[in-house]
Amino acid sequence: MTLAEIDARLKAEAAPAGVELLPFQSNSEGELIDFLHREAEAADGIIINPGALTHYGLALRDALAAVGRPTVEVHLSNIYAREEWRRRSVIAPVTLGQITGFGWRGYLAALRLLVEILRGGEGEEPTRAL
Repeated sequence: MTLAEIDARLKAEAAPAGVELLPFQSNSEGELIDFLHREAEAADGIIINPGALTHYGLALRDALAAVGRPTVEVHLSNIYAREEWRRRSVIAPVTLGQITGFGWRGYLAALRLLVEILRGGEGEEPTRAL
């Protein structure tokens, strides 16, 4: 499944719940950080697949911590079934949790869980996720 197809499925899932998604993809850590700082204030939560930055993206980790939005980390493959060095996430400590190994379906699970968690807490209904 392509990234565009994943985005379309997520938007189809989010729309009936009244949630707007703002998908963004970059291979540049700096662009991801700039996006977070620019957009996170208007977001209720974040779903992120940090790819290889999972293991060494300390600047991305710090940006996620700084914006302070509930975050779910997603990985298409099971990072714990791969090489030893891939089993460590520097991102995980600043997230609500990880969904790993379920392919594109992990994004749907992340969206459902994030919306449920946000709606179960005090405050406004979530309306936008990055």
